Amino acid sequence: MQGHFIILIIFLLVVAYFDITKHRIPNWLNVSGVLVGILYHVFVNQIDGFLQSIFAVLAGGGIMLVLYIFKAIGAGDVKLFAAIGAITGVLFTLYAIMYSIIFAGIIGLFILLFTKTIFINLLLAFLHIKESIQKRSLTPLDEFKQNVSNRFPFIYAVIPGVITAFYYMFVA
Repeated sequence: MQGHFIILIIFLLVVAYFDITKHRIPNWLNVSGVLVGILYHVFVNQIDGFLQSIFAVLAGGGIMLVLYIFKAIGAGDVKLFAAIGAITGVLFTLYAIMYSIIFAGIIGLFILLFTKTIFINLLLAFLHIKESIQKRSLTPLDEFKQNVSNRFPFIYAVIPGVITAFYYMFVA
């Protein structure tokens, strides 16, 4: 196993602890992940490693920033994927983002099904989307999101997403 994946495993275990217990990922942890990832790649691949790491930070953080703007994830998750990018590179980060979003959808669906609120939430979502379109404002959607309590730490989707990305890139 390559060294950066060992760094990634350790990093994700520490992040999982904070996200699950405290429901937030500290900035010092994400910054540490970015710095360790960049330094590792500079040490191993010199200037090429530095540039690849920087591009991966921008790719991972940039894509997740779009989701943050639409309030689908928290700011810590944006910085988390910037750190994952610094540690693993652009391609792996893109796959990890894709699989994490898929797992988040699956987890969200299970939460809705097992809390038996799926039809109520779908109806409320439809009504709030309709109201947002009519008013040409995102305020009704923001109110809907604040009132719906079906939230979970995104790390529950990130870890299986990273494992799946690793499997399909290096094992299968």
